[in-house]
Amino acid sequence: MWLLMQELKKDRFLMAKNVRVLIVEDHDMARMGLSVILSNNPNIKIAWMCADGQEGVDKALELTPDVVVMDIGLPTIDGIEATKRIKAAKPDIKVLMYTSREGDDDIFDSFQAGADGYITKGATSEQTVSAVIAVSEGAGWLDPAIAKVVLTNIRRGSEYTERRGEINYKLGKNLYGLTEREMEVLALIVDGLTNPQIAEKLVITISTTKTHVHSILQKLYVTSRSKAISMAMKEGLV
Repeated sequence: MWLLMQELKKDRFLMAKNVRVLIVEDHDMARMGLSVILSNNPNIKIAWMCADGQEGVDKALELTPDVVVMDIGLPTIDGIEATKRIKAAKPDIKVLMYTSREGDDDIFDSFQAGADGYITKGATSEQTVSAVIAVSEGAGWLDPAIAKVVLTNIRRGSEYTERRGEINYKLGKNLYGLTEREMEVLALIVDGLTNPQIAEKLVITISTTKTHVHSILQKLYVTSRSKAISMAMKEGLV
């Protein structure tokens, strides 16, 4: 499903223009290699590169890039804390975690910090470029290599019960481009509410409700409410 989503979005990604990127990576070779990969795409411009978390925060707030590509293991402050600070000050800046870490805690903590995507350093050059452009467009990105880890742990049960609400919202918003209101509507659809019932519950018009439902179906790439419910349950979105 994730690969299908990327194919469906591919044309839009290729249309992106002038994505300004700040790279925060402490290893010199990795930083330069990433710079070369991204610079080879004419739609991406490297705004700045730095090697520690605090400088990354400072430069992000100074330069306001479209995307910050953020390692996790950084000097001064780690990438997760740096992401929190950037998002707290300028939430419109997109942050793509770029790391060799594939542990579930790092993944969940990154999304809780406000990350808009997560890609591993083992990803191909094409995947890395696509991830940067995707998050710049607000579509989000989750590396296929770790998607199974995320979904497995979301379904694990009591160990993650307290975290599910926050994580499910972030995943739904990032992976499928759902808005906060659409996430609310989706949850009510799963609960079995009709359009009039949803409208009454959220204090919106039936026409607005229908618009939200139509948008949800499009973003989930399904053609009916029942399929949307199945998708939401399967992907752990509610």
